[in-house]
Amino acid sequence: MYFAQELLDKSSEMRKKWEDEVRKTVSKWPDQRERWSTVSDLEIKRLYGPEDIKDMDFAKDIGYPGQFPYLRGNQVTGYRGKYWTFRMFSGMGSAKDTNERWHLLLKAGQTGLSTAFDFPTLMGYDTDSPKARGECGKCGVAIDTLEDFLVLVDGIPMDQITTSMTINPPATALWAMYCAAAQMKGVPLTKIGGTIQNDMLKEFIAQKTLMCPPEPSVKLISDTVEFGTKFVPRWNTISISGYHIREAGSTAVQELAFTIRDGVEYVDDVIKRKGLPVDEFAPRLSFFFNSHIDFFEEICKLRAARRLWAKLMRDRFGAKDPRSWWMRFHTQTAGCSLTAQQPYNNVVRTATEALAAVLGGTQSLHTNSLDEVWCLPSDHAVQIALRTQQLIAEETGAANTVDPLAGSYFVEALTNEMEEQAWDYIYKIDEMGGMVAAIEKGFPQLEISDAAYKFQQQIDSCEKIMIGVNKYVSEDKGEIPFLEIDDAVETQQIERLAAVRRKRDGKAVKKSLADLKAACKKGENVMPYCIEAVKSLASVQEICDVYRDVYGEYRDPGLY
Repeated sequence: MYFAQELLDKSSEMRKKWEDEVRKTVSKWPDQRERWSTVSDLEIKRLYGPEDIKDMDFAKDIGYPGQFPYLRGNQVTGYRGKYWTFRMFSGMGSAKDTNERWHLLLKAGQTGLSTAFDFPTLMGYDTDSPKARGECGKCGVAIDTLEDFLVLVDGIPMDQITTSMTINPPATALWAMYCAAAQMKGVPLTKIGGTIQNDMLKEFIAQKTLMCPPEPSVKLISDTVEFGTKFVPRWNTISISGYHIREAGSTAVQELAFTIRDGVEYVDDVIKRKGLPVDEFAPRLSFFFNSHIDFFEEICKLRAARRLWAKLMRDRFGAKDPRSWWMRFHTQTAGCSLTAQQPYNNVVRTATEALAAVLGGTQSLHTNSLDEVWCLPSDHAVQIALRTQQLIAEETGAANTVDPLAGSYFVEALTNEMEEQAWDYIYKIDEMGGMVAAIEKGFPQLEISDAAYKFQQQIDSCEKIMIGVNKYVSEDKGEIPFLEIDDAVETQQIERLAAVRRKRDGKAVKKSLADLKAACKKGENVMPYCIEAVKSLASVQEICDVYRDVYGEYRDPGLY
Protein backbone atom coordinates (compact mmCIF):
# COMPACT_ATOMS: atom_id res chain seq x y z
CA MET A 1 0.00 0.00 0.00
CA TYR A 2 1.42 3.40 -1.01
CA PHE A 3 1.62 6.16 1.57
CA ALA A 4 2.99 9.60 0.63
CA GLN A 5 6.14 10.45 2.57
CA GLU A 6 4.40 13.59 3.86
CA LEU A 7 1.70 11.46 5.45
CA LEU A 8 4.26 9.24 7.15
CA ASP A 9 6.19 12.27 8.41
CA LYS A 10 3.01 13.80 9.80
CA SER A 11 2.06 10.51 11.37
CA SER A 12 5.51 10.28 12.98
CA GLU A 13 5.11 13.73 14.56
CA MET A 14 1.66 12.87 15.87
CA ARG A 15 2.91 9.54 17.22
CA LYS A 16 5.70 11.22 19.21
CA LYS A 17 3.16 13.48 20.89
CA TRP A 18 0.96 10.49 21.65
CA GLU A 19 3.91 8.55 23.10
CA ASP A 20 4.70 11.48 25.41
CA GLU A 21 1.14 11.41 26.66
CA VAL A 22 1.30 7.64 27.13
CA ARG A 23 4.40 7.93 29.33
CA LYS A 24 2.68 10.50 31.53
CA THR A 25 -0.47 8.41 31.82
CA VAL A 26 1.36 5.14 32.53
CA SER A 27 3.40 6.80 35.27
CA LYS A 28 0.10 7.43 37.11
CA TRP A 29 -1.93 4.40 36.00
CA PRO A 30 0.36 1.51 35.00
CA ASP A 31 -0.83 -1.02 32.42
CA GLN A 32 -2.75 -3.97 33.80
CA ARG A 33 -0.17 -6.32 32.28
CA GLU A 34 3.54 -6.01 31.63
CA ARG A 35 3.18 -7.74 28.28
CA TRP A 36 0.17 -7.96 25.95
CA SER A 37 -0.10 -10.87 23.55
CA THR A 38 -2.56 -13.04 21.65
CA VAL A 39 -3.75 -16.43 22.85
CA SER A 40 -0.90 -17.83 20.71
CA ASP A 41 1.53 -15.43 22.42
CA LEU A 42 2.20 -13.13 19.48
CA GLU A 43 3.17 -9.85 21.12
CA ILE A 44 0.74 -7.02 20.45
CA LYS A 45 1.83 -3.39 20.40
CA ARG A 46 -0.14 -0.67 22.14
CA LEU A 47 -1.00 1.04 18.85
CA TYR A 48 -0.70 0.42 15.11
CA GLY A 49 -0.43 3.11 12.47
CA PRO A 50 0.59 3.81 8.86
CA GLU A 51 4.22 3.01 9.60
CA ASP A 52 3.27 -0.61 10.38
CA ILE A 53 2.07 -1.25 6.83
CA LYS A 54 4.17 1.29 4.94
CA ASP A 55 5.75 -1.41 2.75
CA MET A 56 2.45 -2.88 1.61
CA ASP A 57 1.25 -2.48 -1.95
CA PHE A 58 -2.56 -2.44 -2.21
CA ALA A 59 -2.77 -4.11 -5.61
CA LYS A 60 -0.21 -6.82 -4.84
CA ASP A 61 -0.84 -7.52 -1.16
CA ILE A 62 -4.51 -6.68 -0.51
CA GLY A 63 -6.49 -6.18 -3.69
CA TYR A 64 -10.21 -6.72 -4.15
CA PRO A 65 -12.46 -9.69 -3.34
CA GLY A 66 -12.39 -12.36 -6.04
CA GLN A 67 -8.96 -11.24 -7.25
CA PHE A 68 -5.50 -12.59 -6.58
CA PRO A 69 -4.17 -12.95 -3.88
CA TYR A 70 -7.69 -13.51 -2.47
CA LEU A 71 -6.81 -11.98 0.90
CA ARG A 72 -10.29 -10.46 0.93
CA GLY A 73 -12.15 -13.59 -0.14
CA ASN A 74 -12.91 -15.70 -3.19
CA GLN A 75 -16.33 -14.27 -3.96
CA VAL A 76 -16.62 -10.78 -5.41
CA THR A 77 -19.84 -10.03 -3.49
CA GLY A 78 -18.93 -11.76 -0.22
CA TYR A 79 -22.02 -12.93 1.69
CA ARG A 80 -24.47 -10.64 -0.12
CA GLY A 81 -25.34 -13.28 -2.68
CA LYS A 82 -25.20 -16.27 -0.33
CA TYR A 83 -24.40 -16.73 3.35
CA TRP A 84 -21.84 -19.26 4.44
CA THR A 85 -23.19 -22.81 4.83
CA PHE A 86 -24.69 -23.37 8.28
CA ARG A 87 -23.22 -26.84 8.80
CA MET A 88 -23.73 -28.21 12.31
CA PHE A 89 -21.56 -31.20 13.26
CA SER A 90 -23.99 -33.97 14.21
CA GLY A 91 -23.73 -37.62 15.14
CA MET A 92 -25.08 -39.67 18.02
CA GLY A 93 -26.11 -43.21 18.81
CA SER A 94 -27.57 -45.14 15.91
CA ALA A 95 -28.03 -44.09 12.29
CA LYS A 96 -31.72 -43.52 13.07
CA ASP A 97 -30.87 -41.20 15.99
CA THR A 98 -28.55 -39.11 13.83
CA ASN A 99 -31.00 -39.01 10.94
CA GLU A 100 -33.58 -37.54 13.34
CA ARG A 101 -31.09 -34.89 14.51
CA TRP A 102 -30.31 -34.02 10.88
CA HIS A 103 -33.98 -33.49 10.08
CA LEU A 104 -34.42 -31.39 13.24
CA LEU A 105 -31.54 -29.13 12.21
CA LEU A 106 -32.69 -28.87 8.59
CA LYS A 107 -36.12 -27.82 9.82
CA ALA A 108 -34.41 -25.22 12.06
CA GLY A 109 -32.54 -23.69 9.11
CA GLN A 110 -29.32 -25.65 8.76
CA THR A 111 -28.12 -25.54 5.13
CA GLY A 112 -25.52 -28.34 5.05
CA LEU A 113 -25.04 -31.68 6.82
CA SER A 114 -21.98 -32.72 8.80
CA THR A 115 -21.40 -36.17 10.24
CA ALA A 116 -19.64 -37.15 13.46
CA PHE A 117 -18.86 -40.87 13.67
CA ASP A 118 -18.34 -42.88 16.84
CA PHE A 119 -14.85 -43.97 17.84
CA PRO A 120 -15.03 -47.56 16.52
CA THR A 121 -16.10 -46.26 13.10
CA LEU A 122 -13.36 -43.61 13.17
CA MET A 123 -10.77 -46.32 13.85
CA GLY A 124 -12.11 -48.77 11.26
CA TYR A 125 -13.68 -51.32 13.63
CA ASP A 126 -17.17 -52.81 13.71
CA THR A 127 -19.39 -52.42 16.74
CA ASP A 128 -18.98 -56.10 17.70
CA SER A 129 -15.17 -55.93 17.74
CA PRO A 130 -13.65 -56.51 21.20
CA LYS A 131 -11.74 -53.25 20.65
CA ALA A 132 -15.00 -51.36 20.18
CA ARG A 133 -17.05 -52.45 23.17
CA GLY A 134 -18.54 -49.69 25.27
CA GLU A 135 -17.99 -46.98 22.63
CA CYS A 136 -20.95 -47.49 20.31
CA GLY A 137 -22.59 -44.17 19.45
CA LYS A 138 -20.91 -42.33 22.33
CA CYS A 139 -19.08 -39.63 20.35
CA GLY A 140 -20.91 -39.90 17.03
CA VAL A 141 -22.98 -42.21 14.89
CA ALA A 142 -22.21 -45.94 14.62
CA ILE A 143 -21.91 -47.14 11.02
CA ASP A 144 -21.00 -50.75 10.27
CA THR A 145 -22.50 -51.49 6.84
CA LEU A 146 -24.30 -49.88 3.92
CA GLU A 147 -27.61 -50.76 5.56
CA ASP A 148 -26.75 -48.39 8.44
CA PHE A 149 -25.80 -45.73 5.93
CA LEU A 150 -29.10 -46.02 4.09
CA VAL A 151 -30.90 -45.35 7.37
CA LEU A 152 -28.60 -42.38 8.01
CA VAL A 153 -29.55 -40.67 4.72
CA ASP A 154 -33.23 -41.60 4.79
CA GLY A 155 -35.28 -38.66 3.55
CA ILE A 156 -32.17 -36.63 2.68
CA PRO A 157 -32.16 -35.21 -0.88
CA MET A 158 -28.61 -36.26 -1.75
CA ASP A 159 -28.60 -34.31 -5.01
CA GLN A 160 -29.69 -31.08 -3.27
CA ILE A 161 -27.75 -30.85 -0.02
CA THR A 162 -24.03 -31.24 0.63
CA THR A 163 -22.76 -33.54 3.35
CA SER A 164 -19.47 -33.40 5.20
CA MET A 165 -18.10 -36.57 6.81
CA THR A 166 -15.43 -36.28 9.48
CA ILE A 167 -13.68 -39.56 8.78
CA ASN A 168 -10.02 -40.29 8.18
CA PRO A 169 -8.46 -43.81 8.15
CA PRO A 170 -11.68 -45.46 6.85
CA ALA A 171 -12.57 -42.52 4.55
CA THR A 172 -12.58 -44.68 1.42
CA ALA A 173 -15.10 -47.09 2.99
CA LEU A 174 -17.49 -44.40 4.26
CA TRP A 175 -17.31 -42.39 1.04
CA ALA A 176 -17.97 -45.61 -0.87
CA MET A 177 -21.12 -46.03 1.23
CA TYR A 178 -22.24 -42.50 0.41
CA CYS A 179 -21.65 -43.12 -3.30
CA ALA A 180 -23.44 -46.48 -3.21
CA ALA A 181 -26.38 -45.04 -1.25
CA ALA A 182 -26.75 -42.26 -3.84
CA GLN A 183 -26.74 -44.76 -6.71
CA MET A 184 -29.32 -46.91 -4.96
CA LYS A 185 -31.54 -43.82 -4.60
CA GLY A 186 -31.15 -43.11 -8.32
CA VAL A 187 -28.83 -40.13 -7.83
CA PRO A 188 -25.81 -40.17 -10.18
CA LEU A 189 -22.36 -39.58 -8.71
CA THR A 190 -22.07 -36.41 -10.78
CA LYS A 191 -24.92 -34.88 -8.76
CA ILE A 192 -23.74 -35.51 -5.19
CA GLY A 193 -21.71 -32.91 -3.32
CA GLY A 194 -19.91 -32.84 -0.01
CA THR A 195 -16.61 -33.42 1.72
CA ILE A 196 -14.70 -36.25 3.34
CA GLN A 197 -12.11 -35.06 5.82
CA ASN A 198 -9.66 -37.73 4.69
CA ASP A 199 -6.58 -35.91 6.05
CA MET A 200 -4.21 -38.46 7.54
CA LEU A 201 -1.19 -36.15 7.88
CA LYS A 202 -2.93 -34.16 10.60
CA GLU A 203 -3.81 -37.46 12.28
CA PHE A 204 -0.12 -38.32 12.57
CA ILE A 205 0.58 -34.79 13.77
CA ALA A 206 -2.25 -34.24 16.20
CA GLN A 207 -5.50 -36.22 16.40
CA LYS A 208 -4.03 -39.74 16.39
CA THR A 209 -6.83 -41.83 14.89
CA LEU A 210 -4.30 -44.03 13.13
CA MET A 211 -4.46 -47.16 11.00
CA CYS A 212 -1.79 -47.57 8.31
CA PRO A 213 1.68 -45.98 8.00
CA PRO A 214 2.03 -42.52 6.40
CA GLU A 215 3.02 -43.53 2.86
CA PRO A 216 0.10 -45.89 2.11
CA SER A 217 -2.24 -43.55 3.99
CA VAL A 218 -1.34 -40.74 1.59
CA LYS A 219 -1.71 -43.17 -1.34
CA LEU A 220 -5.31 -43.92 -0.34
CA ILE A 221 -6.01 -40.18 -0.18
CA SER A 222 -4.60 -39.69 -3.67
CA ASP A 223 -6.88 -42.51 -4.82
CA THR A 224 -9.91 -40.57 -3.61
CA VAL A 225 -8.68 -37.37 -5.29
CA GLU A 226 -8.25 -39.20 -8.59
CA PHE A 227 -11.64 -40.95 -8.35
CA GLY A 228 -13.45 -37.77 -7.37
CA THR A 229 -11.82 -35.79 -10.17
CA LYS A 230 -12.98 -38.33 -12.75
CA PHE A 231 -16.36 -39.44 -11.44
CA VAL A 232 -17.62 -37.24 -8.54
CA PRO A 233 -16.78 -33.71 -9.68
CA ARG A 234 -18.79 -31.86 -7.01
CA TRP A 235 -17.07 -33.63 -4.11
CA ASN A 236 -14.22 -32.26 -1.99
CA THR A 237 -12.09 -35.35 -1.47
CA ILE A 238 -9.86 -33.82 1.22
CA SER A 239 -10.59 -31.34 3.97
CA ILE A 240 -7.05 -30.35 4.87
CA SER A 241 -7.50 -29.77 8.56
CA GLY A 242 -5.89 -27.39 10.97
CA TYR A 243 -8.73 -27.69 13.45
CA HIS A 244 -7.33 -30.69 15.30
CA ILE A 245 -3.80 -29.31 15.19
CA ARG A 246 -5.09 -26.30 17.12
CA GLU A 247 -7.15 -28.45 19.49
CA ALA A 248 -3.94 -30.36 20.30
CA GLY A 249 -2.41 -27.11 21.56
CA SER A 250 -0.71 -25.47 18.60
CA THR A 251 -0.44 -21.75 18.12
CA ALA A 252 -2.43 -20.02 15.39
CA VAL A 253 0.72 -19.71 13.28
CA GLN A 254 1.53 -23.41 13.68
CA GLU A 255 -2.04 -24.32 12.72
CA LEU A 256 -1.74 -22.11 9.64
CA ALA A 257 1.70 -23.36 8.60
CA PHE A 258 1.28 -27.08 9.24
CA THR A 259 -2.15 -27.18 7.59
CA ILE A 260 -0.96 -25.47 4.43
CA ARG A 261 2.20 -27.58 4.29
CA ASP A 262 0.01 -30.69 4.57
CA GLY A 263 -1.88 -29.37 1.56
CA VAL A 264 1.38 -28.97 -0.36
CA GLU A 265 2.23 -32.60 0.45
CA TYR A 266 -1.07 -33.85 -0.95
CA VAL A 267 -0.79 -31.79 -4.13
CA ASP A 268 2.75 -33.10 -4.66
CA ASP A 269 1.63 -36.70 -4.18
CA VAL A 270 -1.34 -36.50 -6.57
CA ILE A 271 0.81 -34.95 -9.28
CA LYS A 272 3.64 -37.47 -8.86
CA ARG A 273 1.62 -40.61 -8.11
CA LYS A 274 -1.40 -40.06 -10.34
CA GLY A 275 0.02 -37.76 -13.01
CA LEU A 276 -2.99 -35.46 -12.79
CA PRO A 277 -2.46 -31.86 -13.94
CA VAL A 278 -2.83 -29.56 -10.95
CA ASP A 279 -5.74 -27.60 -12.43
CA GLU A 280 -7.78 -30.78 -12.82
CA PHE A 281 -8.00 -31.49 -9.10
CA ALA A 282 -6.89 -28.42 -7.12
CA PRO A 283 -10.25 -26.56 -7.38
CA ARG A 284 -11.88 -29.31 -5.29
CA LEU A 285 -9.38 -29.21 -2.42
CA SER A 286 -10.85 -27.77 0.75
CA PHE A 287 -9.58 -26.76 4.18
CA PHE A 288 -10.83 -26.78 7.77
CA PHE A 289 -9.72 -24.27 10.40
CA ASN A 290 -10.27 -23.63 14.07
CA SER A 291 -11.73 -20.30 15.17
CA HIS A 292 -10.31 -19.72 18.62
CA ILE A 293 -11.18 -17.08 21.19
CA ASP A 294 -8.61 -14.41 20.25
CA PHE A 295 -10.84 -12.42 17.92
CA PHE A 296 -8.36 -10.52 15.77
CA GLU A 297 -5.74 -13.27 15.66
CA GLU A 298 -8.29 -15.64 14.13
CA ILE A 299 -9.51 -13.13 11.54
CA CYS A 300 -5.92 -12.44 10.49
CA LYS A 301 -5.08 -16.15 10.34
CA LEU A 302 -7.93 -16.86 7.93
CA ARG A 303 -7.07 -13.88 5.71
CA ALA A 304 -3.39 -14.90 5.66
CA ALA A 305 -4.33 -18.50 4.81
CA ARG A 306 -6.04 -17.46 1.58
CA ARG A 307 -3.10 -15.34 0.47
CA LEU A 308 -0.56 -18.03 1.33
CA TRP A 309 -2.42 -20.75 -0.58
CA ALA A 310 -2.97 -18.55 -3.64
CA LYS A 311 0.75 -17.80 -3.84
CA LEU A 312 1.71 -21.43 -3.40
CA MET A 313 -0.68 -22.72 -6.03
CA ARG A 314 0.22 -20.12 -8.62
CA ASP A 315 3.95 -19.77 -8.01
CA ARG A 316 5.00 -23.20 -6.72
CA PHE A 317 2.69 -25.48 -8.68
CA GLY A 318 2.11 -23.30 -11.72
CA ALA A 319 -1.68 -23.54 -11.51
CA LYS A 320 -3.37 -21.46 -14.21
CA ASP A 321 -7.04 -21.78 -13.24
CA PRO A 322 -7.97 -19.05 -10.72
CA ARG A 323 -10.18 -21.58 -8.92
CA SER A 324 -7.03 -23.56 -8.16
CA TRP A 325 -5.74 -20.49 -6.33
CA TRP A 326 -8.83 -20.29 -4.13
CA MET A 327 -8.64 -21.56 -0.59
CA ARG A 328 -12.14 -22.74 0.34
CA PHE A 329 -12.54 -23.58 3.99
CA HIS A 330 -14.92 -24.69 6.70
CA THR A 331 -14.48 -23.30 10.20
CA GLN A 332 -15.47 -24.65 13.59
CA THR A 333 -15.44 -22.71 16.82
CA ALA A 334 -12.83 -23.92 19.31
CA GLY A 335 -13.81 -26.88 21.44
CA CYS A 336 -10.66 -26.42 23.51
CA SER A 337 -11.77 -22.90 24.51
CA LEU A 338 -14.96 -24.18 26.16
CA THR A 339 -15.06 -24.82 29.88
CA ALA A 340 -16.90 -27.28 32.09
CA GLN A 341 -17.03 -24.52 34.70
CA GLN A 342 -19.87 -22.03 34.17
CA PRO A 343 -20.92 -23.71 30.89
CA TYR A 344 -23.33 -20.93 29.84
CA ASN A 345 -20.26 -18.73 29.31
CA ASN A 346 -19.59 -21.02 26.33
CA VAL A 347 -22.46 -19.38 24.43
CA VAL A 348 -20.54 -16.09 24.50
CA ARG A 349 -17.27 -17.77 23.55
CA THR A 350 -18.89 -19.53 20.60
CA ALA A 351 -20.59 -16.35 19.37
CA THR A 352 -17.30 -14.42 19.47
CA GLU A 353 -15.45 -17.18 17.64
CA ALA A 354 -18.20 -17.51 15.04
CA LEU A 355 -18.14 -13.78 14.34
CA ALA A 356 -14.35 -13.98 13.85
CA ALA A 357 -14.83 -16.82 11.34
CA VAL A 358 -17.39 -14.78 9.41
CA LEU A 359 -15.23 -11.65 9.38
CA GLY A 360 -12.37 -13.88 8.23
CA GLY A 361 -14.46 -15.00 5.26
CA THR A 362 -15.34 -18.64 5.97
CA GLN A 363 -17.44 -20.57 3.43
CA SER A 364 -18.95 -22.93 5.98
CA LEU A 365 -19.32 -22.87 9.77
CA HIS A 366 -20.09 -25.11 12.72
CA THR A 367 -20.80 -23.49 16.07
CA ASN A 368 -20.13 -25.57 19.16
CA SER A 369 -22.87 -26.12 21.72
CA LEU A 370 -22.58 -24.90 25.29
CA ASP A 371 -22.72 -28.43 26.74
CA GLU A 372 -20.04 -30.11 24.58
CA VAL A 373 -17.51 -30.21 27.43
CA TRP A 374 -19.96 -32.39 29.34
CA CYS A 375 -21.81 -34.48 26.77
CA LEU A 376 -23.09 -34.75 23.22
CA PRO A 377 -25.12 -31.63 22.39
CA SER A 378 -28.76 -31.71 23.45
CA ASP A 379 -31.49 -30.59 21.05
CA HIS A 380 -31.84 -27.36 23.06
CA ALA A 381 -28.11 -26.57 23.09
CA VAL A 382 -27.58 -27.34 19.42
CA GLN A 383 -30.46 -25.07 18.45
CA ILE A 384 -28.85 -22.19 20.38
CA ALA A 385 -25.60 -22.89 18.53
CA LEU A 386 -27.37 -22.81 15.15
CA ARG A 387 -29.29 -19.66 16.09
CA THR A 388 -25.94 -18.03 16.91
CA GLN A 389 -24.93 -18.31 13.25
CA GLN A 390 -28.30 -17.13 12.05
CA LEU A 391 -28.18 -14.09 14.34
CA ILE A 392 -24.74 -13.16 13.01
CA ALA A 393 -25.97 -13.52 9.44
CA GLU A 394 -29.31 -11.77 9.79
CA GLU A 395 -28.96 -9.22 12.60
CA THR A 396 -25.41 -8.03 13.22
CA GLY A 397 -24.57 -6.46 9.86
CA ALA A 398 -21.39 -8.54 9.64
CA ALA A 399 -22.42 -9.78 6.19
CA ASN A 400 -23.28 -6.34 4.80
CA THR A 401 -19.89 -5.64 3.22
CA VAL A 402 -16.95 -7.74 2.09
CA ASP A 403 -13.90 -8.06 4.38
CA PRO A 404 -14.94 -5.08 6.55
CA LEU A 405 -11.69 -4.99 8.56
CA ALA A 406 -9.42 -4.58 5.54
CA GLY A 407 -7.20 -1.52 5.83
CA SER A 408 -7.06 -1.61 9.62
CA TYR A 409 -3.44 -0.93 10.53
CA PHE A 410 -3.63 -3.61 13.22
CA VAL A 411 -5.39 -6.24 11.11
CA GLU A 412 -3.12 -5.82 8.09
CA ALA A 413 0.06 -5.78 10.22
CA LEU A 414 -0.97 -8.89 12.17
CA THR A 415 -2.03 -10.67 8.97
CA ASN A 416 1.42 -9.96 7.49
CA GLU A 417 3.23 -11.13 10.63
CA MET A 418 1.32 -14.41 10.76
CA GLU A 419 1.95 -15.09 7.08
CA GLU A 420 5.69 -14.38 7.45
CA GLN A 421 6.00 -16.74 10.42
CA ALA A 422 4.04 -19.43 8.58
CA TRP A 423 6.40 -19.17 5.60
CA ASP A 424 9.33 -19.77 7.97
CA TYR A 425 7.74 -23.07 9.07
CA ILE A 426 6.93 -24.07 5.49
CA TYR A 427 10.51 -23.48 4.34
CA LYS A 428 11.84 -25.42 7.34
CA ILE A 429 9.63 -28.42 6.51
CA ASP A 430 10.70 -28.18 2.85
CA GLU A 431 14.31 -28.46 3.99
CA MET A 432 13.45 -31.59 5.99
CA GLY A 433 12.16 -33.27 2.82
CA GLY A 434 8.45 -32.58 3.21
CA MET A 435 5.75 -33.15 5.79
CA VAL A 436 5.97 -36.95 5.92
CA ALA A 437 9.70 -36.67 6.64
CA ALA A 438 9.03 -33.95 9.23
CA ILE A 439 6.41 -36.15 10.94
CA GLU A 440 8.83 -39.07 11.03
CA LYS A 441 11.35 -36.75 12.72
CA GLY A 442 8.66 -35.67 15.19
CA PHE A 443 9.05 -32.00 14.27
CA PRO A 444 5.44 -30.73 14.13
CA GLN A 445 4.45 -32.95 17.07
CA LEU A 446 7.19 -31.45 19.27
CA GLU A 447 6.38 -27.88 18.19
CA ILE A 448 2.74 -28.40 19.16
CA SER A 449 3.51 -30.06 22.49
CA ASP A 450 5.88 -27.22 23.41
CA ALA A 451 3.22 -24.64 22.54
CA ALA A 452 0.56 -26.50 24.53
CA TYR A 453 2.85 -26.76 27.56
CA LYS A 454 3.67 -23.06 27.40
CA PHE A 455 0.00 -22.09 27.19
CA GLN A 456 -0.88 -24.28 30.16
CA GLN A 457 1.89 -22.63 32.17
CA GLN A 458 0.40 -19.26 31.26
CA ILE A 459 -3.04 -20.40 32.43
CA ASP A 460 -1.62 -21.79 35.67
CA SER A 461 0.23 -18.54 36.38
CA CYS A 462 -2.81 -16.42 35.35
CA GLU A 463 -0.77 -14.75 32.62
CA LYS A 464 -3.60 -15.88 30.35
CA ILE A 465 -7.17 -15.78 31.65
CA MET A 466 -10.00 -18.30 31.27
CA ILE A 467 -13.12 -16.98 32.96
CA GLY A 468 -14.46 -19.42 35.50
CA VAL A 469 -11.22 -21.42 35.51
CA ASN A 470 -8.55 -19.08 36.89
CA LYS A 471 -10.55 -15.86 37.35
CA TYR A 472 -14.09 -15.11 38.53
CA VAL A 473 -14.32 -18.66 39.81
CA SER A 474 -17.57 -19.64 41.52
CA GLU A 475 -19.15 -22.75 42.96
CA ASP A 476 -22.16 -22.40 40.69
CA LYS A 477 -21.73 -25.13 38.08
CA GLY A 478 -24.69 -23.97 35.98
CA GLU A 479 -27.18 -26.81 35.63
CA ILE A 480 -27.43 -28.16 32.09
CA PRO A 481 -29.46 -31.08 30.71
CA PHE A 482 -27.34 -34.12 29.88
CA LEU A 483 -27.74 -36.10 26.67
CA GLU A 484 -26.64 -39.67 27.34
CA ILE A 485 -26.49 -42.61 24.92
CA ASP A 486 -28.17 -45.67 26.38
CA ASP A 487 -26.08 -48.84 26.46
CA ALA A 488 -28.97 -50.55 24.66
CA VAL A 489 -27.83 -48.76 21.50
CA GLU A 490 -24.76 -51.01 21.38
CA THR A 491 -26.79 -54.19 21.88
CA GLN A 492 -29.19 -53.21 19.11
CA GLN A 493 -26.37 -52.22 16.77
CA ILE A 494 -24.62 -55.56 17.27
CA GLU A 495 -27.89 -57.36 16.57
CA ARG A 496 -28.37 -55.38 13.34
CA LEU A 497 -24.83 -56.20 12.24
CA ALA A 498 -25.35 -59.90 12.96
CA ALA A 499 -28.59 -59.85 10.95
CA VAL A 500 -26.79 -58.28 7.97
CA ARG A 501 -24.08 -60.94 8.14
CA ARG A 502 -26.68 -63.70 8.15
CA LYS A 503 -28.59 -62.43 5.13
CA ARG A 504 -25.77 -61.24 2.85
CA ASP A 505 -24.14 -63.35 0.13
CA GLY A 506 -20.96 -64.58 1.80
CA LYS A 507 -19.32 -65.53 -1.49
CA ALA A 508 -19.92 -62.06 -2.94
CA VAL A 509 -18.42 -60.44 0.15
CA LYS A 510 -15.38 -62.70 0.05
CA LYS A 511 -14.80 -61.97 -3.64
CA SER A 512 -15.19 -58.21 -3.25
CA LEU A 513 -12.67 -58.16 -0.40
CA ALA A 514 -10.26 -60.35 -2.37
CA ASP A 515 -10.55 -57.96 -5.33
CA LEU A 516 -9.87 -55.00 -3.02
CA LYS A 517 -6.81 -56.74 -1.59
CA ALA A 518 -5.46 -57.45 -5.07
CA ALA A 519 -5.97 -53.82 -6.04
CA CYS A 520 -4.04 -52.69 -2.95
CA LYS A 521 -1.14 -54.98 -3.79
CA LYS A 522 -1.05 -53.81 -7.42
CA GLY A 523 -1.23 -50.13 -6.48
CA GLU A 524 -4.56 -49.63 -8.29
CA ASN A 525 -7.17 -47.08 -7.25
CA VAL A 526 -9.18 -48.71 -4.44
CA MET A 527 -12.39 -46.69 -4.77
CA PRO A 528 -14.23 -48.80 -7.39
CA TYR A 529 -13.45 -51.91 -5.34
CA CYS A 530 -14.62 -50.25 -2.12
CA ILE A 531 -17.93 -49.34 -3.72
CA GLU A 532 -18.44 -52.94 -4.86
CA ALA A 533 -17.47 -54.20 -1.41
CA VAL A 534 -19.97 -52.02 0.46
CA LYS A 535 -22.70 -52.93 -2.03
CA SER A 536 -22.06 -56.59 -1.17
CA LEU A 537 -22.56 -55.49 2.48
CA ALA A 538 -18.94 -55.84 3.52
CA SER A 539 -18.46 -53.97 6.79
CA VAL A 540 -16.20 -51.03 7.62
CA GLN A 541 -13.85 -53.27 9.59
CA GLU A 542 -13.67 -55.92 6.88
CA ILE A 543 -12.53 -53.28 4.40
CA CYS A 544 -10.10 -51.71 6.85
CA ASP A 545 -8.71 -55.12 7.80
CA VAL A 546 -7.69 -55.50 4.15
CA TYR A 547 -5.72 -52.27 4.44
CA ARG A 548 -4.15 -53.36 7.73
CA ASP A 549 -3.19 -56.69 6.20
CA VAL A 550 -1.62 -55.26 3.03
CA TYR A 551 -0.12 -52.02 4.31
CA GLY A 552 0.54 -52.86 7.95
CA GLU A 553 -0.57 -51.06 11.10
CA TYR A 554 1.04 -47.88 12.36
CA ARG A 555 2.04 -47.36 15.97
CA ASP A 556 2.77 -43.80 17.02
CA PRO A 557 6.35 -43.83 18.33
CA GLY A 558 5.40 -41.11 20.78
CA LEU A 559 2.87 -43.40 22.47
CA TYR A 560 4.92 -46.58 22.80
